[in-house]
Amino acid sequence: MELEETKTVVPGIMLVLMGFASPQIINNNTIESMEVTPKIEIVDVPSEFSVFRQVGCNRYISVFGVHIFATPTTPEEKLSHAAGVLAQYLDNDEDGVPDNTSVLSQLVSRNVFIIMPGTDAEMEGLEIELVEGAGYRFGQDLYGEETKPDFLVDGKINALDGGYYDGALEEILHPITHYGYANAYPEVFGTRRGTTLAKCMDAARGGYFERVPQGGPKSGYPAEAWYHYTDETCDYGCMITEYIYWALTSILGTQDFPGRQEHLEVEWELNTRERVRTGDAAVYELLTDPQYRFPTKAPDGNYKPSAFPVTVVPIVDVNDED
Repeated sequence: MELEETKTVVPGIMLVLMGFASPQIINNNTIESMEVTPKIEIVDVPSEFSVFRQVGCNRYISVFGVHIFATPTTPEEKLSHAAGVLAQYLDNDEDGVPDNTSVLSQLVSRNVFIIMPGTDAEMEGLEIELVEGAGYRFGQDLYGEETKPDFLVDGKINALDGGYYDGALEEILHPITHYGYANAYPEVFGTRRGTTLAKCMDAARGGYFERVPQGGPKSGYPAEAWYHYTDETCDYGCMITEYIYWALTSILGTQDFPGRQEHLEVEWELNTRERVRTGDAAVYELLTDPQYRFPTKAPDGNYKPSAFPVTVVPIVDVNDED
């Protein structure tokens, strides 16, 4: 990816947690549903996740049944911030109830997790093969160094320059769309050719390209493209996951600050809500359609639910491998 502060979600580096076929069977008990609450608490890594202790994690948070693990080098402020961002993506109106239970059901059924080492270099040194070998398959890494709680405070963006951004806004959104929305609404948000979202992306890239095209005036893409991602390691499904991130965060306003457009234009041209609305009307309509319950307010990590109800989340069949 062109931007130094972000990463891509691609098969093989997306980490993963407990891909049980449903109904889940744990300790000889069949689990058909799970009760979750908006309570967020940092605790020691529970014994049932001992493999994460083996790879160096010492703290854990459950956010509506989605897991966050952190190593000692990740500051507690950043761990709490990441949990708040995840909670606000899932419960954007902060009433204590997940906005889209169908999406959350897909995440919980896959035991999706976020792993937070302090740095990219530390992540490289973790024995993630142990996690994979233990059956944990659906996850995403987020580094403490790219998590910036000061980026958005009280609705105001505080960016040092056009390259300054809170990586939590991207990395936490990726598994929500890639594992949640794509499986809850496979014909609409599925990460394959022919879905509604894929058709939007094909238009944004100036055509259907299984891989990064060559020879066009915009990083290999046709002149009419406004999304021209160039990472050769990112396949078609990965391109879709990156596309929905750019579109949604632009609609939410987190890409709209001085110097950001110039910083992004090598990859994404529509960095404001109005530019998406007028330049990519199809994806704007899709991501603002109230039936899908996408966030309407940018997460700042300061999650304060108005109530603490219990929500019962169904466990569904999990047959996918990615």
